[in-house]
Amino acid sequence: MYPPKHHQTQDKEKMISVIESYPLAMLVSAKEGKPFITHIPVIYNHDIEKLVAHIDKHNPQLESLLDGAEVTVVFRGPDVYISPSIYTTPQLPTWNYIIVHITGTIQWIQDIEKAKETMIAMTSFLERKEKKYILNPDDKRMEAAIHFIQAFEIEITNWEGKFKLSQDKNKQDFEIAKNHLKQNTLKNKEYFIDTIYK
Repeated sequence: MYPPKHHQTQDKEKMISVIESYPLAMLVSAKEGKPFITHIPVIYNHDIEKLVAHIDKHNPQLESLLDGAEVTVVFRGPDVYISPSIYTTPQLPTWNYIIVHITGTIQWIQDIEKAKETMIAMTSFLERKEKKYILNPDDKRMEAAIHFIQAFEIEITNWEGKFKLSQDKNKQDFEIAKNHLKQNTLKNKEYFIDTIYK
C-alpha cells in the first residue's frame, strides 16, 4: 500500500481499533492469477492474536482459500472529501481516510465444535455491550448452518495502516479536518441510507 510515511502507522492498537469498529472486511485472495473478493465480517481474537471468520462453502472464493493460502484482509474506516475551503491556509482538494490491510495465511478450522465457537464469539462481539441476542451452542438452526460454512483463522504476517488525516497540515487545519471527518461520517451515512431505501 502506497502512503507517504506521515500517513502510515505502526500502532497496532490503533489498527485493532479500526478492525473492531469496522468489522465488515474485504477478504482478498487469488488462484491462478484470478482475484477473488468477498465482503464478510472478520473479528480479531486477542487471545490468539489472529483474525477469525467463516465463509459460505458454496462461495467460489473458497477454492483459493486452501490451508496455508496467503490472503489480504482490508478494513475500511471512515473517509471524507476535504475541500480547500475548510482550511485556514491555501491547499488543494484531497481525500482523508483510514484503512488497514492485514496480510496472513489461512488456517482452516475443521472441528465442528470449534467452528461453532467462532460463530458464537463473532455473534457476541457484534452484539457489542448490549448483547440483546446470545447464540447458544445447542441452537438447532446453528446445527444445520454449521455444515454450510467453512470457519478459518488467519495467521497475521503483516500489518499496514494508512491513516491519511491531514497530518502534514498545521495544527489548526489538522483539527478542522478531523472535525470535518467526524461530522461528515454521520451526515453522509444518514443521507446515503435514506437515498438507498427510497
